[in-house]
Amino acid sequence: MIETLIISNVLAWCAVIALVVVVLALSRQVGILYERIAPMGALMMDSGPAVGSPVPRLSLPQLGGGTLELGAPAAHSTLLFFLSPTCPVCKKLLPIVERIRRDEAPWLRVVLASDGEQPEHEVFRQKAGLGHFPYVLSHELGMTLRIAKLPYAVLIDSQGVLRAKGLVNSREQLDSLFTASDLKVASVQDFIDQQLVHKEAA
Repeated sequence: MIETLIISNVLAWCAVIALVVVVLALSRQVGILYERIAPMGALMMDSGPAVGSPVPRLSLPQLGGGTLELGAPAAHSTLLFFLSPTCPVCKKLLPIVERIRRDEAPWLRVVLASDGEQPEHEVFRQKAGLGHFPYVLSHELGMTLRIAKLPYAVLIDSQGVLRAKGLVNSREQLDSLFTASDLKVASVQDFIDQQLVHKEAA
């Protein structure tokens, strides 16, 4: 009887230890899986002003009249959303950009930016209902920031310092610009890479 109890206790402890090993192994696999499918932030193109550097001061003409000052201290941070009337992904993101404009209005101004022929952009602005956005047409702006692909977004703080930038195709990638700015890193990818390096070094 006593031998049976001892054997059953030993078997129970072996089962518990095996379960602990399995849970630890699964936890490790979940961590590896998370790293592999971690949310992709905005893809930062390796050109143009570096994150953390001042943006050159520019006075940009706006559709509808007036100018927009960029690079100087301002009351709000600025999100530049570069788009084109012929870019389908840009059009898909416009409702998201509108929600960001409304939700983040206390600290952020959202500016639409492009270049090209003004009449085409005037028609696009009217048809898409974008009259409430500041909308600048400037070849100089695109050249200064080295915008090569669309849609692209650039986050500039209220002191005129570039805080985040990247190619954006989703709400998550737009949000990653704010996350990178909050974390004071160049991009979410940089932050994830830093965490992996720290984990490997530990």
